[in-house]
Amino acid sequence: MANDEHVAILKEGVDAWNAWRDKDPDFLANLSDADLPEALAGANLSEGDLTGANLRGANLSGAALAGADLREAGLSRANLRGANLGVANLAGANLSEADLTGALLSRADLRGADLHGASLVEARLFSANLSGANLSAALLFMANLGGADLRGANLRGANLSVAHLFSANLSGADLAGANLESAILMDADLTGADYRLSHPRRIRVASKTGRGQAAELAHHRCGRARNHCR
Repeated sequence: MANDEHVAILKEGVDAWNAWRDKDPDFLANLSDADLPEALAGANLSEGDLTGANLRGANLSGAALAGADLREAGLSRANLRGANLGVANLAGANLSEADLTGALLSRADLRGADLHGASLVEARLFSANLSGANLSAALLFMANLGGADLRGANLRGANLSVAHLFSANLSGADLAGANLESAILMDADLTGADYRLSHPRRIRVASKTGRGQAAELAHHRCGRARNHCR
């Protein structure tokens, strides 16, 4: 359960909260299972306990949430543009239709998270764990997913155009209907993935020299995929 004093101070506003936090750099917030205010842009919530917190529709743009525990948190339709969520634990969180444009999510734990319809344009998700996550209809244009774990993820209808997926693990992922135009898939693992695509010939597979070359996905580990790129 949340610390009532922490919740009360946060409800006084971001300036009051950040000033209070600055007095003790080692302070760790306990806001678990709390109904939190919507105006939280720029709030310093790093390494705080926000498990199960209700942040639906909240404005967390530019917020510091690095290392925060957000397991099972409600963040649907939240504004997280430019937020720092590096190494945060978002396992099982509801981020459906959230705006994560330009957010930092490197090494974040997003296992089983719901990101249906979320905007992750230019988000930095390198080495993030997205295994089993729901990314259906998500907008991942120019997102950096290098080294990310996407095993068994649902990416049906997602827009991954110009996304960086080098060395990503997409084994068993559902990519049916996804847009992978100009995506970089060098060294990605697509074992058992289902990627029935609308425009398979527009996929871009980067060459080892970095110049890239237009190629059908069939030239990139397609032989091991369930759909064989037909």
